[in-house]
Amino acid sequence: MMKIIFSCFLWTIVLSATAQSENPFGHALVPDMIADASIQEINGTFYCYATTDGYDQGLKTSGPPVVWKSKDFVHWSFSGFYFPSAVGQKYWAPSKAVAANGKYYIYPTVNGFMYPAVASSPDGPFKLAKGVDTFSKTFTSATLLQSRDPKGPAGIDAEIFIDDDGQPYVFWQRRFAAKLNRDMVSVDTATVIQISTKRQGYSEGPIFFKRKGIYYYLYTLGGDEKYQYAYGMSKTSPLGPFEFPENDIIATTNYERQIFGPGHGCVFNVPGTDDYYFAYLEFGRRSTNRQTYVNKLQFNEDGTIRPVDLTMNGVGALHPVPREKRIPVVNATASGVRADLNIKRNQDSLFKRTESFSPQFAFDAANGSRWMAAAEDSTAWIIADVGKSQLIKRSDLYFVRPTAGHAYRLEYSVDGKAWKPCGGHQQVIVQSPHTDRLNIKARYLRVKILSGVRGIWEWHIY
Repeated sequence: MMKIIFSCFLWTIVLSATAQSENPFGHALVPDMIADASIQEINGTFYCYATTDGYDQGLKTSGPPVVWKSKDFVHWSFSGFYFPSAVGQKYWAPSKAVAANGKYYIYPTVNGFMYPAVASSPDGPFKLAKGVDTFSKTFTSATLLQSRDPKGPAGIDAEIFIDDDGQPYVFWQRRFAAKLNRDMVSVDTATVIQISTKRQGYSEGPIFFKRKGIYYYLYTLGGDEKYQYAYGMSKTSPLGPFEFPENDIIATTNYERQIFGPGHGCVFNVPGTDDYYFAYLEFGRRSTNRQTYVNKLQFNEDGTIRPVDLTMNGVGALHPVPREKRIPVVNATASGVRADLNIKRNQDSLFKRTESFSPQFAFDAANGSRWMAAAEDSTAWIIADVGKSQLIKRSDLYFVRPTAGHAYRLEYSVDGKAWKPCGGHQQVIVQSPHTDRLNIKARYLRVKILSGVRGIWEWHIY
């Protein structure tokens, strides 16, 4: 009798570890929590600078500055930090990397203030463009906006635009805008304006671009589940005057598809095409636990923007890049699984979302879902079963909270009983993915997480 009970108990563990639960987060852009994304293509590579979320301290902190890169817009990676002196600071909402004066400039909000930084490459390393390359918890003279106010120069979320004549402009929080001086590190204070918009209230995350002779100014409304994007357009100047179409809200919560609070993101164009895309953060897991999604941006014949058809499906590859064929995983088991997380609402009573952490999520190629070990599991492991013994050439691991670094051990087995080491590293390394070149014959691979958050967004096996 005891043997039967024990067998049933083991079977329950296996079921709980392998059951496929629903993923409400779809195909996020990258396998991590990021917000305030600035995306662009430079010399055939897509760059994504963003706020790193998922550090579980709300607005008190952020993750470090990393830039995700991709050749095809599907497979993304980063390695190390692109702005070393800003590591450990509260690093938010970097702009795109702007090419000017033979260099690249970027404008993040650090510890609550906008700063210009400069590098010889969009990969960095960036450093403060003015003064000594160090930060204090209050503002320094290296800020973009200068002020005699002891509370500091107000303003966050810099958006930079360079017009066809080479004149740069800056847009920031609360609908402010101005010309930048050609040095790219100071504002022409005589040109500062506050854009008068159709809709009032607090606004941040400005987006600015030009298409077919029309300047577009996008600004946010509200926040959390109530985040929206509205816009105006001008045929005269980046500083207006602006006209505001009747249907000026282009992104808002979609209750049918359960997409809440499409907020601070960007618009980018694929060079040489008329293809424009809208990237936005989604309320996700409440507070600063957001992910970023991308949808096509479409226009009417008169240049007005159509409301974005918000989905979490992703836009797929924007450039064809040859890839090795992935080996499908037929089953996944783990040392344990974190209990379901019931996510609380902030403002919207219709918001209701539960996150599950099945090991199967590590193999769904969706980026929005993840396997997480049980909270009490200090020796976390996950096993991938590829169905039969076969040649395995490579393993790519995308850990949860990759910007804090991981150490792990990778093992393989033919029968699931005898295991041999084949990869991993003892030292903590900050990158994603962690790639192991294998050239082994096996049916099973096992990852043991030695250091770092015990979870995996994606695991690709080739």
